[in-house]
Amino acid sequence: MILIKNGNIKTMEGPDIIGGDILIEGDKIKKVGKNIETDGEVEIVDASDCLVVPGLIDGHCHLGMWEEGIGFEGADGNESVDPVTPQLRAIDSINPMDEGFKMAREGGVTTAVTGPGSANVIGGTFAAVKTYGHRIDDMIIKFPTAMKIAFGENPKRVYNEKEKSPITRMATASILRETLFKAQKYYEDVERGKKEPDDKPEFDMKLDALLQVMDKEIPLKAHAHRADDIFTALRIAKEFDLEITLDHCTEGHLIAEDLAKENKPALVGPSLSEKSKYELKNLTFDTPRVLQEAGVLIAIITDSPVIPLQYLSLVAGLAVKSGLKEEEAWKAITINPAKITGIDDRVGSIKEGKDADIVIFEGNPLRNIDSKPKKVIINGKII
Repeated sequence: MILIKNGNIKTMEGPDIIGGDILIEGDKIKKVGKNIETDGEVEIVDASDCLVVPGLIDGHCHLGMWEEGIGFEGADGNESVDPVTPQLRAIDSINPMDEGFKMAREGGVTTAVTGPGSANVIGGTFAAVKTYGHRIDDMIIKFPTAMKIAFGENPKRVYNEKEKSPITRMATASILRETLFKAQKYYEDVERGKKEPDDKPEFDMKLDALLQVMDKEIPLKAHAHRADDIFTALRIAKEFDLEITLDHCTEGHLIAEDLAKENKPALVGPSLSEKSKYELKNLTFDTPRVLQEAGVLIAIITDSPVIPLQYLSLVAGLAVKSGLKEEEAWKAITINPAKITGIDDRVGSIKEGKDADIVIFEGNPLRNIDSKPKKVIINGKII
């Protein structure tokens, strides 16, 4: 057992506990409170004058898909030869031996929701994984978490270079619609086949991968920067009655009231980057604040490797500098991405029964750039 003593605890699902304790047994949090007493052998971790928070979570990145310091040989996030690739699975590309994992956990990030890039209209499935381990199968919290889709400049640029559709936003939407229509029909046929085996459809790997989307078990994860692309993503999700998250949402601050009415979450970022393409012309750290104040559930993301994952707390701090309330910024890198990606039963807060993923900071990284983790605990182990 491990007993963290005298820390200033941000539980993220209840009030802060000043001078509080956390008892860890195995890989779970056993007790949270003050003056916890234990029987038997226990390792004491003194957290006096330290900030104790849940392990940080990035709800949208590409950790292990584009490896650190490697070019083509380590670039495994886009199969950019076919705009429709829902059958691709992030877990088959993630390399947990990549240095990015080590740097991420040293920065206090204990969970990464990682997956394919945005070259294709439909890119494949994301996974939520711990940032510690050597075999991806043992690091998975949830798989799949979402099906990646992409709008705007990325698929246009990739397939324009190949002189192949889509080269317009119309075509991107059309290709997505056509595939979802086929998936809807395939879903109905599969359901009918469960009752009448003779009517079971011939297996189609692409459409089969979309069954969990059609059944609302996982959402569409929509890469959309510009306001019109965000609205197109929402329009199509409504047409097929599907769940969706709005990822990047760069112009979300321009349409915040509209998005609040839609009641769909936004994973905002990467905001600490250049305006590398036209659809980023309205990039600003104001976006998280404006969306949150409008009532949108937000997470803050790095889109790693665009922003290295270890700087997740830094970008949350820059959102605070632009007016986001500090408590909301903490939520945006802990409990909010956990809720949005469907893993809040295990991570995102310091609560009895949850995974013992805890970071002890010397100082407050949202206020002070020189703050760093004193201890990082993942699955009950001091890493």
